[in-house]
Amino acid sequence: MKTTPLLALLLALPTVHAEWKPAGNKIMTQWAKDVTPDNAWDEYPRPQLQRENWTRLNGLWNYAITPKEASEPGAFAGEILVPFSPESALSGVGKQLEPSQALWYERSFTTKKDEGKRTIIHFEAVDYDCTVWLNGKELGKHTGAHTPFSFDATAALEGGKNTLRVKVLDATSGFQLLGKQKLNPEGIWYTRVSGIWQSVWMEEVNARAIDDLDFASDIKSGTIFVRAKLSGPAVQGEKLKVTATLKGQAAGSAEGTGNLAIKVSDPQLWSPDAPNLYDLKVELLDGSGKVIDSATSYTALRELGKAKDKNGNWRFTLNGKSIFHWGPLDQGWWPDGLLTPPSEEAMISDIDFLKAAGFNMIRKHIKVEPRRYYYHCDKVGMMMWQDQVSMGYGPQTEPKGSNPPWTRMAPNPKEGEWTKEAHEQFVTEYKRMVDHLRDEPCIVSWQPFNEAWGQHRTMEVGKMAVDYDKTRPINIASGGNFWPVGDVADEHAYPDPAFPLSDKRFDDYVKVVGEFGGHGWPVKDHLWDNSKDNWGYGGLPQSLDEWKARYSKSIDVLCGLRRQGISAGVYTQTTDVEGEINGLRTYDRIDKVPASWLKTLSDKLLATPDAATYAPLAATSEQQAQEWKYSTETPGAGWEAVSFDDKAWKEGKGGFGTRNTPNTKIGTEWNTNSIWIRREFDTAAPKGKPVLRIFHDEDATVFLNGTEIAKLGGHTPGYVLVDFDASALKPGKNVLAIQVKQTEGGQYIDAGIMDETIAK
Repeated sequence: MKTTPLLALLLALPTVHAEWKPAGNKIMTQWAKDVTPDNAWDEYPRPQLQRENWTRLNGLWNYAITPKEASEPGAFAGEILVPFSPESALSGVGKQLEPSQALWYERSFTTKKDEGKRTIIHFEAVDYDCTVWLNGKELGKHTGAHTPFSFDATAALEGGKNTLRVKVLDATSGFQLLGKQKLNPEGIWYTRVSGIWQSVWMEEVNARAIDDLDFASDIKSGTIFVRAKLSGPAVQGEKLKVTATLKGQAAGSAEGTGNLAIKVSDPQLWSPDAPNLYDLKVELLDGSGKVIDSATSYTALRELGKAKDKNGNWRFTLNGKSIFHWGPLDQGWWPDGLLTPPSEEAMISDIDFLKAAGFNMIRKHIKVEPRRYYYHCDKVGMMMWQDQVSMGYGPQTEPKGSNPPWTRMAPNPKEGEWTKEAHEQFVTEYKRMVDHLRDEPCIVSWQPFNEAWGQHRTMEVGKMAVDYDKTRPINIASGGNFWPVGDVADEHAYPDPAFPLSDKRFDDYVKVVGEFGGHGWPVKDHLWDNSKDNWGYGGLPQSLDEWKARYSKSIDVLCGLRRQGISAGVYTQTTDVEGEINGLRTYDRIDKVPASWLKTLSDKLLATPDAATYAPLAATSEQQAQEWKYSTETPGAGWEAVSFDDKAWKEGKGGFGTRNTPNTKIGTEWNTNSIWIRREFDTAAPKGKPVLRIFHDEDATVFLNGTEIAKLGGHTPGYVLVDFDASALKPGKNVLAIQVKQTEGGQYIDAGIMDETIAK
């Protein structure tokens, strides 16, 4: 329990019963064993406005589940460990709340009521509709599962014993913004979360107090701007005083009213490589200079933007310099706590693993984390794409049973139909999220929609989002239906990254691959449910070495896309989640590969140049069908060699495949299990670096002049660039030979060699 000597609130925790223990028999993280009612999330919840006088209300509460119409809980069923939802193991309950039911919480505490002071009760997150009473007096209601809210409890507070009660309703359906929760979890949908799932706490403040701090900065002048939101009756002559330090050294100060400007000495900017944070001491003074209220906070000097590269492609910038955003999709789910991490240490372990693996960004996927998550990202220099929590599939326009990309490739997509009330709640919850997180330096982009999940009134929502925060790029629908609003055009492609680079609709936008990868690998004894289908995109590899080859190939493809204009890549995903086993870590946080192995590939990607030009050394069939020799019968030995006699092979135009394979141009029908193709071409010495340009479905082995230059598993959703050893290419006559194996789904092969020149 966190308190301080100055605290006037003397908290009496419920009795800790020896029988409390996690519920169920699912896998758990290593941190679960350390969780107790006395230490469950005992860190200060609000790092950017921190006071000494606060009280943790996490711990054991009484709980009951009743019909949702009930006005009283009646007898309580037992105790629940807050802040873990009843569906989670760490709650000690392990029960699912049904849409027809209400979840009740109750606990008592003892306090001294001080004259001239106010008591605020804070809830960091409650899913979904809740009503709160203190001593039988209603403090208020709240609708929305993902952001903090608070009530001034002063009028209802009594000296001595007090009783706090909460009623929660959670339909987990309809237009409710629920993210990945599902009443019947399967596939990409997970166990529901109901009720209190982030910290509950209390603080005592003076009659006039600081409620919130807003920050802005000007990196050119090295100025930090601070504006305070105050509550309570104004005090004559009041003013704000802010003192800034950097790494313990004085950096500047200002005092006055309104928007304070602190010009810091020797300005140090924030970036992934140098996450400089300015610590702030904020004091509210009366006319005589007496401190009315004080708090500590922090902020950073950094500026987000976009600029065109030498080929005219838009790129993200940080502090005026181009930066490639490279990160994983991060769902933030836990086997023992579901949406609630078992502890801060556990939560930080994910961020630190990703930082060590060479990522500079995380896409926080349709979840809002505890504030301390963003605080750690701020401290270590991890950029953050923040999704709005979606409503799941719901009313929308994506084809039933299809995989990404949904309908974003088609112009003028249809919109989902939402009621006026549902849309207004969506906008309310979006603005709450932005208000809640806008001062976090780490957040570099907002995503109002994910794919087409609940996507509606896109232009209206996009314009609202752009107006509401003009300091960050808006990615209106990551992988969703494209509408010309915001700053970003975002494609999702599995397993390898892809983007329709030739589509002129996207030329005025920063082009990103907002999801790709999803390569699955099961780790024995670390699966959520051995009896269910555990899956990854593109089928599961036969060995960890094959998994590494698939991952490496995807990064190579992304390197090629970066050179052609792509500004970000998001790999799916940080961890396994329930039946999804496509994480870099297992669900219980065992590393599948060392972070150091991943970092080597991350470093390669982040060192890749932004802009390159391409000229054909051996053209593909994208613009004009090229002549090949081919065979669907197993050829003799040495079929890939320059000297091989292919006169008996058939002649055909590329590409080879079936007409039901998406995004292809069929020159020759191929519908057997395997094909071998050969092509002779003449070329001069390249001016730059030769690269393979290929579209394959499925496994392809590529030879140049008898030397294997690429072994590519799975399939690509379009043409990709693959690096190879340039010594295999000779001035004059060359032979390109490819074998492709097909097992299921579509099939296609076309390839060529390009001369890549990096723009200077």
